Amino acid sequence: MIQDIEAFRASLTGDAPPPGLSRALQALWYDACGDWHAAHRVAQDDDSIDGAWVHAYLHRKEGDLANAGYWYRQAGRPVAIGSLDAEWEQIARVLLLSGQ
Repeated sequence: MIQDIEAFRASLTGDAPPPGLSRALQALWYDACGDWHAAHRVAQDDDSIDGAWVHAYLHRKEGDLANAGYWYRQAGRPVAIGSLDAEWEQIARVLLLSGQ
């Protein structure tokens, strides 16, 4: 099981997300690999608060800020204002630390 950001980043060279990742982390994995649509499909199928957070990030990245705002509210998170890269890393670190 991947437990730190360095191992998670190293896994991005693979053909598929490593086994044992939560859906939210799988979505971040696909996004980092350049497949926004796969990331969105996975996030859409995740009913958790973590999935909502990733879903918010993905819509922010897409430029759909109204939809992103909805998902940030669902996740109980403030709307992000920093860079997308910083937000991706923050989400990944939090989820990895929580074992999600």
